[in-house]
Amino acid sequence: MNTFSPIIRALIMFLFSLTAQASEPHPDFEREQRLASEFVDGIVVGDVVDLNDGSRDFVGVLTESDTDEPKGAILILHGRGYHPAWPTVIQPLRTTLPEKGWATLSIQMPVLEKEAKYFDYVPIFPYAYPRIKTGIKYLRDEGYKRVVVLAHSCGAHMMMSYINNNGDSEFDAYISVGSGATDYKQPMIEEFPFDNMKVPILDIYGSEDFPAVLRMAAERASLIKQGGNAKSAQVVVKGADHYYQKQADVEQLGAEISKWLESL
Repeated sequence: MNTFSPIIRALIMFLFSLTAQASEPHPDFEREQRLASEFVDGIVVGDVVDLNDGSRDFVGVLTESDTDEPKGAILILHGRGYHPAWPTVIQPLRTTLPEKGWATLSIQMPVLEKEAKYFDYVPIFPYAYPRIKTGIKYLRDEGYKRVVVLAHSCGAHMMMSYINNNGDSEFDAYISVGSGATDYKQPMIEEFPFDNMKVPILDIYGSEDFPAVLRMAAERASLIKQGGNAKSAQVVVKGADHYYQKQADVEQLGAEISKWLESL
């Protein structure tokens, strides 16, 4: 297990809240704009959409389903410090899942400076909440009856925090890719919410994933079982690392996700 005890976790969260009140931590919005300038003009598959979370504009990339009758839509949350068209994991999934009948909306998540670690990101998790809500609402307004959330790495941390604070009633299924990744000597603070979730969950990770992801796999499986949804599953992509950098690995990742989606 790679989390703190409940008492220590509560103390750390209290200290984080004091730090937040004192220094008012916030995302690096200037870096976010620089990231947008890097990828927006290079979008070939999909369309850039301008979104607003109620207080600030942010971008997303919408890729429509290739099929006449879409099966639903997937909201994609990228990892730490990246953007909605990041070459590893995000770009392949957002462009290939539409071939299987699922539209995708990959959105910009809050970012910090490049060197920031897990503990640095924890205080800004709440900035992700309105973006997640906005993404889900956008897809509902577009007419998609089924909305699945797919989150990778730090995006999974942000989604876990969102679920712990908002529940899972706003979406229909959740896919967690490489969940539990943190930095050296920075154990995960928030608990996995899987035992309290009602929607189907797919917990998927690589057999060569980060140590923390591998170490907590059994815990995640146990919590998913406690959640009691018969459609939930845990899948290992053999040979894959955290970023699925080999073409065969990312293709297998997409295949396993598509297979699971078909079971819903």
